[in-house]
Amino acid sequence: MRKAKLAAHSRSHLDKRFKEIGAVHRFAPPVRGWIKAVREALGMSTAQLAKRLRIKQPSVIALEKSEAKGTIELATLRRVAQALDCTLVYALVPKKPLEAMVRGQARSLARRRLEAVEHSMLLENQKVRRKDSKAGLDEFVRETNPRLFWD
Repeated sequence: MRKAKLAAHSRSHLDKRFKEIGAVHRFAPPVRGWIKAVREALGMSTAQLAKRLRIKQPSVIALEKSEAKGTIELATLRRVAQALDCTLVYALVPKKPLEAMVRGQARSLARRRLEAVEHSMLLENQKVRRKDSKAGLDEFVRETNPRLFWD
């Protein structure tokens, strides 16, 4: 139960932070990558950036290509950001709120578990009321360790 409450608190906190980020499409990198776009906007040559990074000029071109392909290492990107007097922003932003993702997984697991119970109850001429199943789902989400939802 403690883990479930801690996870719920973390989800709530992160969901608020993600909401503040807003539309993630505004962070989509330029086609040729951020390094090249910022370097060119600053009017800086590849040789000048190479000097700041203490590497050779052809390596800057390779870095720009690597970033554009999505194969650059995060540590390298951080170093380049510093050399360009930029801040590297790195985040995994869920497509929907974390709470909605967990509730969806919980709903799926609860549905699988309830199918067997409902089948038995139908055989006994009983039926689970929708109101009861919603309340049960809410309790299930609150009380269950979310690790169980992802198997």
